[in-house]
Amino acid sequence: MIRLALGTLRRHRGAYLGTFLAALLAVALLASGGLLLFSVLTAQPPADRFGAATAVISGEREITLTTTKEKKDKVKRKTKSEGLTGAGTLPADLAGRVAALPGVAAAVPDAAFPVLLATGDGRPVRGADDAPVIGHGWASASLTPFTLRAGAAPHRGEVVLDADLAARAAVQPGASIQITTRTGVHTLRLSGVAAPARGNGLPAQGALFLADSQVGEISGLAGPTAVAVVAGPGTDGPAVLAALRAESGQAPVLTGTDKVRADLPGALPDYIAPISIFGFVIGITAFAAIFVLTGTVALGVRQRLRELALLRTVGATPGLLRRLLGLESVLVALLAAVPGCPLGIVVANLVAARFRELGAVPAQFTVQTNIGVLLATVGAGVLVAFVSARLAGRRAVRIAPTQALVETATAPGGGQAARLLLAVSPAGGAIAVLTFVPLGGQLGVGMGFVSCALLLCAVAAAGPLLVRLLTAGVARLVGATGVTGWLAGAVSRAETHRVTAVAVPLTLMFAINATMLLNSELSTKLAAEEQALRTAPAAVQVTAPGGLPLGTVERIAALPGVKGAAATLPTRVVLDEGGKPEDHPAQGLFEAGPERAMDLGVRQGALAGKDTFAASDDLADARSWRLGDNVGMWLADGQQVTLRLAAIYERSRGFGELALPAVLVAAHDPRGLAATVALRGDDVAGAVHAALPSLTVLPRTEAAPAGDAQEQQGAWELLVVISLGFTAIAVVNTFAIATGARRREYADLRLAGATTGQIWRMATRESVLAVAVGLLLGCAVTAIVVGAFSTAQDGRFRLVVDAGTYFGMLGGVGLLGLLAGSVPARLVLRRGSLPAQAEGR
Repeated sequence: MIRLALGTLRRHRGAYLGTFLAALLAVALLASGGLLLFSVLTAQPPADRFGAATAVISGEREITLTTTKEKKDKVKRKTKSEGLTGAGTLPADLAGRVAALPGVAAAVPDAAFPVLLATGDGRPVRGADDAPVIGHGWASASLTPFTLRAGAAPHRGEVVLDADLAARAAVQPGASIQITTRTGVHTLRLSGVAAPARGNGLPAQGALFLADSQVGEISGLAGPTAVAVVAGPGTDGPAVLAALRAESGQAPVLTGTDKVRADLPGALPDYIAPISIFGFVIGITAFAAIFVLTGTVALGVRQRLRELALLRTVGATPGLLRRLLGLESVLVALLAAVPGCPLGIVVANLVAARFRELGAVPAQFTVQTNIGVLLATVGAGVLVAFVSARLAGRRAVRIAPTQALVETATAPGGGQAARLLLAVSPAGGAIAVLTFVPLGGQLGVGMGFVSCALLLCAVAAAGPLLVRLLTAGVARLVGATGVTGWLAGAVSRAETHRVTAVAVPLTLMFAINATMLLNSELSTKLAAEEQALRTAPAAVQVTAPGGLPLGTVERIAALPGVKGAAATLPTRVVLDEGGKPEDHPAQGLFEAGPERAMDLGVRQGALAGKDTFAASDDLADARSWRLGDNVGMWLADGQQVTLRLAAIYERSRGFGELALPAVLVAAHDPRGLAATVALRGDDVAGAVHAALPSLTVLPRTEAAPAGDAQEQQGAWELLVVISLGFTAIAVVNTFAIATGARRREYADLRLAGATTGQIWRMATRESVLAVAVGLLLGCAVTAIVVGAFSTAQDGRFRLVVDAGTYFGMLGGVGLLGLLAGSVPARLVLRRGSLPAQAEGR
């Protein structure tokens, strides 16, 4: 069997070229997506700031909830965790108690807090690769350890920078340094420069050290965020750890590689968001790869009907032919995997580099090449090719032996009922997603892709039936162009399977990419509109690099001429959703003055003050909250509070789902800075310039999207580029296979007296017909998904979110299809390319 399969591949190298190319691209894309997801799942922090410590007692870094369900005689417990964006603190006296334990040589309290660093003249300074700057007490320097390279340890009013930060700031000991924290702006003297034993700083964060006596005053922390423990020489390690756990209570004791988890969350590279991004990447690539590879293999099998009929005449059974087709597809897929895997590694690195530029992944992220992932990718490609060949051959191998004697062999009919049944399941799934899943929430765009993929699966399953219906109508229009058009319509109606093979990839190409682009653009557009409505009452906006402390905001609000002021402090809040902690974007809201400078579109209640909060209408509806409800939540540092719902607002896009008192957020978010201050009044810009000339005053404009929104938009655009590139190659490949297989048909037409030009015009009209059918199906899928997504956003049904994007995609895909259909036909019809009898020889 293997010898026969190898012989077939050698004889039909040209016929299998298209399948080889499709398999190569499928393996490459699956490998790249798999490597990206594997790399982000196994990524480790680049450095351990607690390297010199034996163990670290950490404050809260995550919220963990456990639910218990009793079912008959069994008790099921589920534990879910959600990471915090801040760091919980420990009791101030814990370090002293731990230091007194037997076997403990030293217990060092560590306070970690974000800092905005600037030179004396106001120039901002960041760490390597735009890393954040994290402040500590000088005692924490020994934990890495950092040692002085120049100058002296800090006293009150002084600071030590790591060598990398000092070089970036171009400062020497004695220079003036400005730092901003949630407690305000502080001007300090640079007393020294420190560095770890290797390098000039930590790879993922800049380090800044204050006098230990001034840490609480500048950071606003009530206690250390961690306590690092150094065990004495010759001590009993397990006994020391047991004593630490007993003394620390509920606080975790971390050792080994887990020690890095005790650092400030913002000081470590965040790989949570990239996991979902790369998970979506591999989902899109896997769907497109399987979709295209299946269609290409099926088309290749149909081109060999006469050969299969000939094998039947010499005694081959249908089972034998199915095994032969499956083995051939396995051999082609294995051969394609040889260049496919290296290509996948290259693609993964290119995608990772682009995502680093967009800021969607940490600057330290690198792609890890893993043999297991590559082997799994090869296995997936081989399996898809094998299953595709077996499914495509299921009907083809039942071809009658007499078909070998005719010029055009056709597969046995039937199977329409089975196709309809196969189409019903994904179509029902798509309807369920579009009907019952909240598309207006955070998962809306992703669920739009899922529903689009399900509908495309339904289109693929019912492809010949749908294409037959559409071809009947489109063929009449094409037939009106003349005899060649009439003939093209007749051929297309007779060969609906061939039309399906080239129309379905076009449907995929248009629908999947148009849906992603249009849904993403709609989300961005609506967020910008709501931002404009929120800031409409304001006359100007006041900003500063990195943000403004709440004390500065209060000072601005008290300036002469200010009739209203509003400021927002970005934060995150964790809610208990049925035993599962869920993270939600929120804002600390500051308002002052008799007139409102920000309009959230409050539809119930009124924005109040202490011990209250406001929620978006989507979140309130989802949680069945009513005004006056007391709701428990965890703040950024893990502090649990209970607040009363005082208002429900509509304009949450680009803002957040919760609005909390600004004072509460400033006290519990490690950053605790206002992004902007909106002001209302007469000549407020002049008042700000006069009182605080270092601040930037801008006219009230539509604010730029938040960083995560920009990253998401950039990620979507890159996914579209990947999908477009792959499906474009697949479309060209499919057209080329279909056209190449028609050499005998074109030769017969030449013998019947048709000129090369007439045949080419017929082939071009057939391409027009196939492209029209594919785009009609693509438009139908896009309309269903985009319309449902649009309705879920604001109640308006839209077929075309953005005319430029929609018709640009439509024209681009149509033009590609026409070129992919007409150019191969022109090459096949060149003199000397047809069989000799076509030229009368």
